[in-house]
Amino acid sequence: MATEQNQGSGKQERLLVIACGMLAREILAVKEQLHLDHLELTCLPAEFHFYPDRIAPAMDKAIVDAKAQGYRHIFVGYADCGTGGHLDRVCEKHGVERMAGPHCFAFYQGMETYAKIAGDDMMSFYMTDFLCRQFDAFFMKPLGLDKHPELIADYFGNYEKLIYLAQTDDPELDKVAESAAELLGLVYERRPTGYGDLTAGLARAAAPVV
Repeated sequence: MATEQNQGSGKQERLLVIACGMLAREILAVKEQLHLDHLELTCLPAEFHFYPDRIAPAMDKAIVDAKAQGYRHIFVGYADCGTGGHLDRVCEKHGVERMAGPHCFAFYQGMETYAKIAGDDMMSFYMTDFLCRQFDAFFMKPLGLDKHPELIADYFGNYEKLIYLAQTDDPELDKVAESAAELLGLVYERRPTGYGDLTAGLARAAAPVV
């Protein structure tokens, strides 16, 4: 992570977002959409999605390293993401904020919306643009489903529906999600969410510090 110091009073202070690798493309899209030229991004490995116990310790180290490099304004591009409150303790320790919500599937839909439908989605398997792009790498190969499709019932037997939370309108990603639902034997639903609360969260974090 390279540090850029402010030169002159006309520049906004640099904001470093330390995020989940699953959100990199989306955060950069929001940066471009909102013209947040002072936003910089670094990511922890996307595979931590499967190892939430690694998130808080890695974030702690990333924040320490960032501060040592001169960053004063830092935002955590994670929801709780299965850390059981440990990520919040890291954020509190360093005086930084994170994205609100239990996971990205919630803030993509918007926390108000998610609160209303979370109960109905209890038996649903969520996919996002990232997970569509990485379906083979994140699910088929690690779970051995490419070689042992009979394991699908063991892993996905308790789900009833696959819900694709679409950040963009991409027919190719739609095909992946539909094919995944068919493969897993789940009812398919597509919900166009855009970037949800991620846009507002980054806009607030990037607002000038008073």
